[in-house]
Amino acid sequence: MPRLVLYSKPGCHLCEGLHEKLDQLAPLPVPLEVRDITQNPDWFAKYQYEIPVLCRVIEQGETETEQPLPRLSPRAPLPRLAQMIQTYLGPFEAE
Repeated sequence: MPRLVLYSKPGCHLCEGLHEKLDQLAPLPVPLEVRDITQNPDWFAKYQYEIPVLCRVIEQGETETEQPLPRLSPRAPLPRLAQMIQTYLGPFEAE
């Protein structure tokens, strides 16, 4: 089953904005995990200049593959975010 991972860090207003929009879409069709990049040196090195990064995680046996979703403008309306997630994860009822 796929899931979503949001890479973010405390105090990032773009990260907080995307997280709030994702909360407004609840219930999402898959679980959402929020990862603080300051807690893992590998995440920090990879995403320090890119956050927020929203990834689709696909499990294939014991292997996980992360696919970053396209970055939306922070001003993108909620329906646009719902449409993007539906494109990558399938339909769901956005509130």
